[in-house]
Amino acid sequence: MTTGFFHDERCLWHGGGNYALTLPVGGLVQPGGGLPESPETKRRLVNLLAVTGLLEELRVSSAPEATREDLLRVHPADYLDAFKAASDAGGGELGLRTPFGPGGYEIAALSAGLARAALFAVLKGRQRNAYALSRPPGHHALPDFPNGFCLINNIAVAIRAAQAAGLARRFAVVDWDVHHGNGTEAIFWDDPDVLTISLHQERNYPLDTGRAEARGGGAGAGFNANIPLPPGTGHASYLEAWDRIVRPLIDRFRPEAIVIASGYDASAFDPLGRMLATAETFGALTARAMAAADTHCDGRLVLVHEGGYSEVYVPFCGHAAIETLAGSARRAPDPMAATLATRQPGAEWQAHVSDHIGRLAGMLVGP
Repeated sequence: MTTGFFHDERCLWHGGGNYALTLPVGGLVQPGGGLPESPETKRRLVNLLAVTGLLEELRVSSAPEATREDLLRVHPADYLDAFKAASDAGGGELGLRTPFGPGGYEIAALSAGLARAALFAVLKGRQRNAYALSRPPGHHALPDFPNGFCLINNIAVAIRAAQAAGLARRFAVVDWDVHHGNGTEAIFWDDPDVLTISLHQERNYPLDTGRAEARGGGAGAGFNANIPLPPGTGHASYLEAWDRIVRPLIDRFRPEAIVIASGYDASAFDPLGRMLATAETFGALTARAMAAADTHCDGRLVLVHEGGYSEVYVPFCGHAAIETLAGSARRAPDPMAATLATRQPGAEWQAHVSDHIGRLAGMLVGP
């Protein structure tokens, strides 16, 4: 079986709003640039996959839009109705920093549909593993409040659809986007069948979520784990956090499938993060996710694209993840590898971060 790659050009046509970085244009804020969540990071990733030849080794396909029934398992009808009405009227903005143009509802449903199709393909045994190039992203979207560029929670829609179809019940969601996966956390907060783990830069976005003390509620108490990491964490400490916290939590939970919220904004060149991860980091994290999936769920692993805002560097991070997922010899050598090797954290800061990870491990995993 091959690795599935789910992509649709229409998702790259999502847009709208008048922003400069994350500030609305007006007053003394001059127009220019738009939101950092642009189509170019994803389009350039697809281009890089084509140029290296890796795309030829993947099973490439699109997918149908997620149906209203799919969306209603996560988002209430009044939110979906307001979104659809604004979309049909030419676009608008709901929530916080989630603008969209005409047809934005259908594009967001297609983004969720790509994640759904990727997960179904893996659970049905049609593909060994899969990557969904979803856009707009989804991990910040709460049921009735879109925020952080996210309108529909793609991963939650995919998991709820798989559960409804009887394909699997127990899922582990690991989010390595630099921002806290607050939407995914909220949706599965009281669900003991979905383990949610978020590795993120502490107090980046959102400021009021992502604390290690937030462990889930009700029947889901203990099934949510936040791993807030200090700025400048770097390559080695990301892997340490996986080995000391993420993998033990997955081992304890024993999921039927693993879904990764795969953002690349923890990279050293991202305008919205300060974490010093490299393309090698994302390849190594993907290898660790594959090892966990091989141990517990016959390799069933899906990566769903989330954030990442460096148009130049995201393609190399994504390529590293996908070449690892596919077990391919095709490479896209990191053009900044030598520079980044000299800019990783020094021994003193690494020791500080290691102590921090140790404290979190004691809280989240136990002795």
